[in-house]
Amino acid sequence: MNKSAQEAFDNLTETVGDAQVDKPKMRTENVNVFYGTNQAIHDVSLDIGNNEVVAMIGPSGCGKSTFLRCLNRMNDTIPSCRVEGSITLDGEDLYGPDLDPVLLRARVGMVFQKPNPFAKSIYDNVAYGPRIHGLSSNRAELDDIVTDSLKKAGLFDEVKNRLDAPGTSLSGGQQQRLCIARSIAVSPEVILMDEPCSALDPIATARIEELIDELRQNFAIAIVTHSMQQAARVSQRTAYFHLGKLVEVNDTKAVFTNPQHELTENYITGRFG
Repeated sequence: MNKSAQEAFDNLTETVGDAQVDKPKMRTENVNVFYGTNQAIHDVSLDIGNNEVVAMIGPSGCGKSTFLRCLNRMNDTIPSCRVEGSITLDGEDLYGPDLDPVLLRARVGMVFQKPNPFAKSIYDNVAYGPRIHGLSSNRAELDDIVTDSLKKAGLFDEVKNRLDAPGTSLSGGQQQRLCIARSIAVSPEVILMDEPCSALDPIATARIEELIDELRQNFAIAIVTHSMQQAARVSQRTAYFHLGKLVEVNDTKAVFTNPQHELTENYITGRFG
């Protein structure tokens, strides 16, 4: 990083671009995250709108995944982690004392970097969430949920004749789509994706990207990706993170063709990162 860019980062007091949207599905304001005494996220405010994909990009270790995990309280599983600020879903405080994190994670689903199907059948992988949350009253309703979820994940035609086969018997790309089907089976309102294609080949990656575009018609989606090309392809807005700060957020085309902050431009043009 050159001296002027470092000075610009050191003096960064507010995010470049419009971090807020009209009627957001999820709103975060002045979020700070600490691991013990180490601060990982600094005063981040970022909205996620209905029917949009927000991509979070930036160098490794810049806080993208840490911030994403705040959105469904996955950081609660880390004893040393402390989250400050406001995070709301349809105006409801996600860190309020009366909110059950387990129920929250049904409303805010998550797809991880590596496919992680359960050691169960394809059917039981998708049926697991609806069963524990009591979303079906009989087998026929559960069958419908499983079928619909697999169809939405673009997987049903490939597995419809082997639903009793282990989920782990599928290819990597199919396993990731199975995990997406498992996530949407509980009818979430928001889907979080943390590097969902990093372990996949280009063909499987293209299928997941097509699926993300289809899913945004029904969900609000936030995706962390190291691939700027992927961010450009799948998102409507892109947020650039650097050393735990949100530097710039804007319409994706604007971020990639006319970045407003020197740090963003340096990253996109490959000068660092």
